[in-house]
Amino acid sequence: MANKNKKAVENFKSESSPPTGIQVVLREFKKDKLAMFSIIGIFTLMAAILYLYFFYIDRDTVMKISLIDRFTEPGVRGYILGADEAGRDMFGQLIIGATNSIAIAVGITIIANIVGIALGIIMGYYGGFIDNFFMRIIDFFVTLPTLMIIIVVITIVPKYGVWELIYIIAAFQWMSTARLVRSKALSEARRDYISASKTMGTSDFAIMFKGLLPNLSSLLIVEVTLSFAGNVGIETGLSFLGFGLPPSTPSLGTLVAYAMNPIVLSGKWWVWLPASILILVLMLGINYVGQALRRAADAKQRLG
Repeated sequence: MANKNKKAVENFKSESSPPTGIQVVLREFKKDKLAMFSIIGIFTLMAAILYLYFFYIDRDTVMKISLIDRFTEPGVRGYILGADEAGRDMFGQLIIGATNSIAIAVGITIIANIVGIALGIIMGYYGGFIDNFFMRIIDFFVTLPTLMIIIVVITIVPKYGVWELIYIIAAFQWMSTARLVRSKALSEARRDYISASKTMGTSDFAIMFKGLLPNLSSLLIVEVTLSFAGNVGIETGLSFLGFGLPPSTPSLGTLVAYAMNPIVLSGKWWVWLPASILILVLMLGINYVGQALRRAADAKQRLG
């Protein structure tokens, strides 16, 4: 009897006490099986790619030209995914290309979101002239064809590598984040706890990044996740068009670009199809995770 009463009290406490942020996110992922499968699959896939890249794949060996092995089919002469027109191992190129694409997308996401979040909070907190000044700059760049400008900048730069490509793309990717954070910070900066902090003499920096920023965390997690998926798409798209990484540096976009050759597209599926499938899996998985996080941040959209 005592045990039943104890369990009833514990159940009442668990039902009456509001769930924490982590509990809400975990509950949402449990309700959405696709999101749960996606986040497990993405982490497993990324871990496997990085493990193979750092411990088993030798870039010089993979990129070595062997015309004797030109368009070798999968499973022949030790080629897991076959070889391309230069006899280079497609499996090794897929691992290197996926690592490069993911690393570039991560770099763009980190730099663009740091700049966008910082400027968005500053604009929303101060308002007035500072807000108007930066918003006019953002509004001007938003009206421009960003992808075309990135292509022009890449064309002008004589020599560039991974880091230069990250900086160029990130320079045009922070504006949407800044606008989103600014709109939320404008309303949040008018709340009582911000006014109380000002009255107590707390510095503006501490109020913005220690008081205001944590209250935007749920929104920022969703934004960072979805922007990462978009940055993977931007990098692969630019590389596919020939304005991303140079052909000597594999990426998922350069591998898919092999399909522009009609002969490869029709009869050499192993050259371009694995990279296409990997892009599709990554994009779908990240978007499912982002949707689950978005529902967790909005009580009206939660599944449970």
